[in-house]
Amino acid sequence: MQVPQDGEDFASQPWYHGPLSRQKAEALLQQDGDFLVRASRSRGGHPVISCRWQGSALHFEVLRVALRPRPGRPTALFQLEDERFPSLPSLVLSYVTGQRPLSQATGAVASRPVIRQGPIRRSFSEDTLLESPARIELPRARKRSDSQPAGLEHMGLSGEDHSGPGASPVPTCALPRMGSDPVLLKMPASLGSVVDGLRASDGQLHAKAPNKPPRTPSLVLHDASGRPPTYCELVPRVPSAQETPTGHSGPETEASWWEANEEEEEEDRSFARPKAEVFFCPPNNLFCLLGPQNRPLEPKVLSTLRDLFLEHHPGSTALHLLLVDCQATGLLGVTKAQRGAMGVTSGLELLTLPHGHRLRLELLERHEALALAGALAVLGCSGPLEERAATLRGLVELALALRPGAAGDLPGLAAVMGALLMPQVSRLERTWRQLRRSHTQAALAFEQELKPLMRALDEGAGPCAPGEVALPHVVPAVRLLEGQELPGPLDESCERLLRTLHRARLVARDAPQFREAAARRLRGFQPNPQLREALTTGFVQRLLWGSQGVGAPHATRLEKFQRVLSALSQRLEPDV
Repeated sequence: MQVPQDGEDFASQPWYHGPLSRQKAEALLQQDGDFLVRASRSRGGHPVISCRWQGSALHFEVLRVALRPRPGRPTALFQLEDERFPSLPSLVLSYVTGQRPLSQATGAVASRPVIRQGPIRRSFSEDTLLESPARIELPRARKRSDSQPAGLEHMGLSGEDHSGPGASPVPTCALPRMGSDPVLLKMPASLGSVVDGLRASDGQLHAKAPNKPPRTPSLVLHDASGRPPTYCELVPRVPSAQETPTGHSGPETEASWWEANEEEEEEDRSFARPKAEVFFCPPNNLFCLLGPQNRPLEPKVLSTLRDLFLEHHPGSTALHLLLVDCQATGLLGVTKAQRGAMGVTSGLELLTLPHGHRLRLELLERHEALALAGALAVLGCSGPLEERAATLRGLVELALALRPGAAGDLPGLAAVMGALLMPQVSRLERTWRQLRRSHTQAALAFEQELKPLMRALDEGAGPCAPGEVALPHVVPAVRLLEGQELPGPLDESCERLLRTLHRARLVARDAPQFREAAARRLRGFQPNPQLREALTTGFVQRLLWGSQGVGAPHATRLEKFQRVLSALSQRLEPDV
């Protein structure tokens, strides 16, 4: 017998518990080494390995990499850190039988599966909302899920009713296991106890993929416990935040608003005289993670943010950042009223015009705030040296996920690189040495790929073709148009100025192509509301300076925080 090669066919595995809340999963993990696989509510049903290790319940998100359908090749690959597997059962089998750590950072080893009792629940609402009898669904023919983006976001979810809270529930029943269901490979006797738990037994066939949900607001279920999740660092990255459990998935809600805007923009592309300056950043006083008033760098908020960022893979964080950057730049989510007020259809055009002054200032503020937050993520690690090196690695991995050809979010890439190249961070010699020793690949990628790429982008010579890039690097042009001098040798300043202005003209001309490229990357993407909030400009500013300090003059705020970072850097590695 062979391990299933279909990446979606794991509902028949006894260690797979389907949609299960974090609290219930932790209650099932009794001893070190106990593990189960569940569908994460906050990640739209994506699989998460929950494991107890050294007395703590840890949760590892399994990244699902969708492949273009081809004969003889799986439709998706699954991975935790580096190695990829053609199916979730083969990933679990490899880690359990080989007693391999689920992550190098924690060393957690999964050894004993927690066997599922009874059929898989088909929705999170059965655990959290509904007190009525379980839904019953008539047996249906087995069918593989589609490979379209909307379908990919629902892998592991059931075909639950999306018609709204007022719809009447449809009864369901468990589907019996077919005799043709695959089972795992038999292993040597020394692993008999493990294999007995892993061998496929009575389970439930993976149901038909759900239909495309309606374009109505998704139902959001809030975790009544208020406890932040304990998600493990597979690829460490920037600050973090508290989990927002969601019951029904909502990628179509996100897709619909920018698709609707694209349709509206076709109505009239003639130039209209601008009426007022337009800004795209939301108000900075309505954040569920901060409350109406907050002090700078509140420890509880920082801890919540850390948990949130550790839960997400760099690719997911990069897409969240791309979505927020596109809104902040005015590339996506621009309303018809805003277009009428600014006289053009995109913020990429507006920032090159005289009445784009406010937008240019907002983009500069955003770039600086994100860079400071990234530097704080490194300098705020007062624990072991390896912890800081792991955070550096997370930032490098995030920058790689943002580069051209990946997410293609160049403003986000510039902010992350700004954090890594900040003097207070670059002077940490012991930390960088530990990065080269423990995470050699990340260190090489930073030196050989990311630094030359960022240098070329700052000089106006890097990649900027729509498609490869979803959101172009506009910071040099914005600084130039706001009267700031371009960095670099004086004898090259004229040539660099001309390149920067020419690049800005091309960006404004190609704004519709950039919008299409960004929409393609985000199609079918299901953002986490709290992570999306944590990446907005207003949230980062209030996190760094507090609700009172955020109103201080820009130069004063920046100078004070630079002093804070310098003090943290000296405390970590004092000058000899």
